[in-house]
Amino acid sequence: MGSGHGGASDPFVRVRGARVHNLDGVDVEVPRDALTVFTGVSGSGKSSLAFGTLYAEAQRRYFESVAPYARRLIQQVGAPKVEEVTGLPPAVALQQRRGAPTSRSSVGTVTTLSNLLRMLFSRAGTYPPGTAERLDSDAFSPNTAIGACPECQGLGRVHRVTESSLVPDPSLSIRDHAIAAWPGAWQGKNLRDVVDALGYDIDRPWRELPQADRDWLLFTDEQPVVTVHPVREAGRIQRPYEGRFMSARRYVMRAFSESRSAATRRRVRRHLESALCPVCGGRRLRPEALAVTFAGRDIAELAALPLADLAEVLRGTAALAAPGAAVASAASGEATEAAVSLARDLVARIEVLVGLGLGYLGMDRPAPTLSPGELQRLRLATQLRAGLFGVVYVLDEPSAGLHPADTEPLLDVLERLRAEGNTLFVVEHDMDVVRRADWVVDVGPGAGERGGRVLYSGPVPGLAEVRESATRPYLFEAAGRKPGGGGDTSTGASADPGTSAGAGAGAGADPGAGAGAGAGAGVPRVPGRWIRLRGVDRHNLRDLDVDVPLGVFTAVTGVSGSGKSTLVSQVLAEVVARPDPDGGSRGEEAADAGEDAVEGGGEDPWEGGDTVDAEQGAVRVRSVRGADAVDRLVRVDQRPIGRTPRSNLATYTGLFDAVRRVFAATGEARARGYTPGRFSFNVASGRCGTCQGEGFVAVELLFLPGTYAPCPTCHGARYDPRTLEITYRDRNIAQVLDMSVDSAAGFFADVPAAARSLRTLRDVGLGYLRLGQPATELSGGEAQRIKLAGELQRARHGRTLYLLDEPTTGLHPADTDLLMRRLHGLVAAGNTVVVVEHDMGVVAGADWVLDLGPGAGDDGGRVVAAGPPAEVARAPGSRTAPYLAKRLAGGAGRAPGDGSGTV
Repeated sequence: MGSGHGGASDPFVRVRGARVHNLDGVDVEVPRDALTVFTGVSGSGKSSLAFGTLYAEAQRRYFESVAPYARRLIQQVGAPKVEEVTGLPPAVALQQRRGAPTSRSSVGTVTTLSNLLRMLFSRAGTYPPGTAERLDSDAFSPNTAIGACPECQGLGRVHRVTESSLVPDPSLSIRDHAIAAWPGAWQGKNLRDVVDALGYDIDRPWRELPQADRDWLLFTDEQPVVTVHPVREAGRIQRPYEGRFMSARRYVMRAFSESRSAATRRRVRRHLESALCPVCGGRRLRPEALAVTFAGRDIAELAALPLADLAEVLRGTAALAAPGAAVASAASGEATEAAVSLARDLVARIEVLVGLGLGYLGMDRPAPTLSPGELQRLRLATQLRAGLFGVVYVLDEPSAGLHPADTEPLLDVLERLRAEGNTLFVVEHDMDVVRRADWVVDVGPGAGERGGRVLYSGPVPGLAEVRESATRPYLFEAAGRKPGGGGDTSTGASADPGTSAGAGAGAGADPGAGAGAGAGAGVPRVPGRWIRLRGVDRHNLRDLDVDVPLGVFTAVTGVSGSGKSTLVSQVLAEVVARPDPDGGSRGEEAADAGEDAVEGGGEDPWEGGDTVDAEQGAVRVRSVRGADAVDRLVRVDQRPIGRTPRSNLATYTGLFDAVRRVFAATGEARARGYTPGRFSFNVASGRCGTCQGEGFVAVELLFLPGTYAPCPTCHGARYDPRTLEITYRDRNIAQVLDMSVDSAAGFFADVPAAARSLRTLRDVGLGYLRLGQPATELSGGEAQRIKLAGELQRARHGRTLYLLDEPTTGLHPADTDLLMRRLHGLVAAGNTVVVVEHDMGVVAGADWVLDLGPGAGDDGGRVVAAGPPAEVARAPGSRTAPYLAKRLAGGAGRAPGDGSGTV
């Protein structure tokens, strides 16, 4: 691969013969000490070049200098397939993390600020009189055994059950499912039979049972075993068996804490009541840790302050001249050298976060409640504080999840890193970031087999001459695409929002008078019915009243942290998905949507301050009206479609079922008696016995890190030789799984079940993916589009509410256009689409906009503007308005006069 020590006078990193993924012997030069952006449609190969080649090679060289034993302790990405790379400095990668953070992760743990604050309290806190010795820093952490409150295990909240939460209808008998918290199907019947065998009356209304019996059935920890004699059913003889009793509380708590099924956890969560821990009051720590103070406050109080306020509290100590001697034995060490040093470090780190617009966050803010944009900026701030010089930063879509107003401080950070003598390689789809770059590498022209070539590498203006580039029109031709993201004009999706202001759907118009969905070509859709939420209380949404239109495409906007995801993904999703009077539920994940959607009922007033329990506390809404107009709720998120390589695009969408049936129907397969199961690599009968259908085997290398190699028996095919002998149109099952969606569309054109799945996958821009591509290799955006494709191939139409959180994340503008056509098509069919979105092109093409803000955190959580895009673009006090106005006027979507766009 070459020495990589290009001459000091050569200012370029030079790549020769890169063959990672779809790169076909790519040669390219990119400058050092500059900001270089890698662009191209999704799947074109830009990440393979930036991360799979450049970063992987930099890491490989670093590991050559590390002791072999130490290499085992560090995760490695593997050596890239490249002939030579020269002039490459050490590299640091900041990739989009796909896994969801845990409930114990917080702003403090993500930024490591919590470590410093705990050390400050340990070394320099004021201890109560008579304290023998100072506490270790771990004693101030709710995530350690010595620090966590023993009652709530450091979570701050306790989940409890009551008789009313376990038995919502006491008029029912046990046989009629009075104990609603117990499981359904056979498990529930078994528990009822056990109760009967124990001598309790299961046909008597619950409220008539003695209180002692009710308490035992619901709350006992006893688990007696009795002989159950089942009633003979449908002519079948059922033999007696030994059944074990489990109380309702024991079942709910066990299922909630131990079940790996999200559906089970959601079901039992309805029977839990969440409250602040009565011991620690929600502060998560033991009393001895909470007795220590700094600046008159305990550590929980300081961690709850907005970062900007915390910096002010610490600034007085940080400004002191170090006295030069620690006072280890004193009750207070707030003026010691340790206190000054730690306070200075904390203030310096916090100031970086405040500069990135994150001063409103508290250190104890749970990471799962952060938006993707907030998480990305927290990680960037950590790197900025590191103060490295002469390294390559490789960043994966740093603008993902950011409002245009938030992108400004991000660009300032990138330019600061460059000014400090570093090189930046940025994979990016935001054209505003591309315009600020020194150099652009455009990869394409298409995705998968149709990509993998460097179309242009040079200063940004030069890309205007590359007619083959999919990026060029969006970068140079005014706004790049018409408002609406290329929506199909037959559905009204691409109508100019500027003409919609007088359509009778203004922010104050009566929603009931709207024309509903299905507006004609060129005419914006006008809301027909509405979901009216009153008194919403969740995170920074405080007593919020908001109306969400139905039958149209709604974009929810606002700066990062303004409350968009809270409103859409939590509040709206929870209240619409609540059980209906008939016992069903409108809620479905796009991944698991079943066939049990609820038919809409009549009037649907939901009054009385009901609470819908959620993972982080509760969603409280004073009243909800209009949800009866929704038959079905589908949430399309970016969570992975599977956690192992056995899950892939074909298995997830059901496409693989059709493919296996085709192979099982061939003459040779029928002659051998092969069923469709024979062609599944998850079934022992047809898979390779050596690798168990994985296609690879683990290889232990003693002092080197373990690695994976193709299976020596099947060579990666995953099946045994007999199964691979069966062919359909001269291809075996392994070869079909290796086909791209585009190739398979032609191959299975006359197989209706397969063709339908393949068509919808292509409709959302995933034609470049391989059918057998493991779920673990898919990005969050790809996973979301696969879920959407699975939903699009269903036959149902109308009265479905689709909720999507930043669906354009990770998408090139050309891919965004394709996705928007599909989403507007759902609205044209009588459905409702609500998206949280930062792309002003998407917002400009929406029928309705809800803008939250005006700021983030406590400065947000309010509806700043609501109405058609043209009205919101004129709203005073909206941080979205100037960017939306520029977009509607044909500009690049940035605020007028911001000075950007010059190269």
